[in-house]
Amino acid sequence: MVTDPTKKKRWLRRLLWLPVWLAALVLLQVAPLRWIDPPTSMFMLIRQAEGLGEKGFELRQEWRDLDEIAACLPISVVAAEDQAFPSHRGFDLEAIEKAMEANERGGRIRGASTLSQQVAKNLYLWGGGGYFRKGLEAGYTVLIEAFWPKRRILEVYVNIAEFGDGIYGAEAAAQAFFGKPASRLTDAECARLAAVLPNPKVYDARNPGPYVQRRAAWIQRQVRQLGGPDYLE
Repeated sequence: MVTDPTKKKRWLRRLLWLPVWLAALVLLQVAPLRWIDPPTSMFMLIRQAEGLGEKGFELRQEWRDLDEIAACLPISVVAAEDQAFPSHRGFDLEAIEKAMEANERGGRIRGASTLSQQVAKNLYLWGGGGYFRKGLEAGYTVLIEAFWPKRRILEVYVNIAEFGDGIYGAEAAAQAFFGKPASRLTDAECARLAAVLPNPKVYDARNPGPYVQRRAAWIQRQVRQLGGPDYLE
């Protein structure tokens, strides 16, 4: 069988350009969202699809700019999830090292994902592990940190984070659990919302059990030690 060398070279050139086109596609997904509010996230789309056969399921999310959200919520989230957020560039190397050491000793697996990594995963990817997904997450995280200011990363996070089953973002959570807008959340309510983030389908911010109560109290202490909302300035 005779192969056409011209056609072979054409396909080779296409393959060589493939990484460039993929990088451009990812860039177009990330850069505009510095200014444009994302209407949904991959996690929301996946949960919406899962809920199609569930009676009474309703996905709730309403975007609110950071100025329309009580200042106690962003700092509570940072205190709970990523205290190095203002200073790192997407990856907390010290937290990663500590997590690896703890995991080597056995017991409960400890994570070290920053808020930037969580935004990358929730907005563009899917749950679970695997090197492929982690690699994509790292790539998106680098671009998010490069193109978005820290304030924007935090704004997107508090608008797409899951605070309960089908309840995404600060406004939907404030209305669902406390019957008020996100702008009127108290320090204690912000801490309770931040406390459920590790597993919002199990923990309840409205009727907190002993774990959420203890964690919320710890978060409030951490917020005070960090200096309150000024820590994020």
